[in-house]
Amino acid sequence: MVRTTVRLDEGLMRDAKRAAAEQGITLTQLISDALRERMARARRAAPRQPVELPISRAGGGVMPGVDLDDSAALLELLDGGALIDRER
Repeated sequence: MVRTTVRLDEGLMRDAKRAAAEQGITLTQLISDALRERMARARRAAPRQPVELPISRAGGGVMPGVDLDDSAALLELLDGGALIDRER
């Protein structure tokens, strides 16, 4: 057994003491059980595999009249409207 100091939020400590009392166990036991459960859950979690994103090899660039720097025109185009001519 190791003795240590843990800093907890006041509300969390109050809730933990209440839960321990309701379960008829010590606060130390409640904290130990919670840590064991959390660590076991982390060990059971499957490691995430990296996602491989497809790379487009298409050429040609953007459609004629599309300005990637003009977000309002892009939104209009994506919403199915006609592309707004915003030439300066």
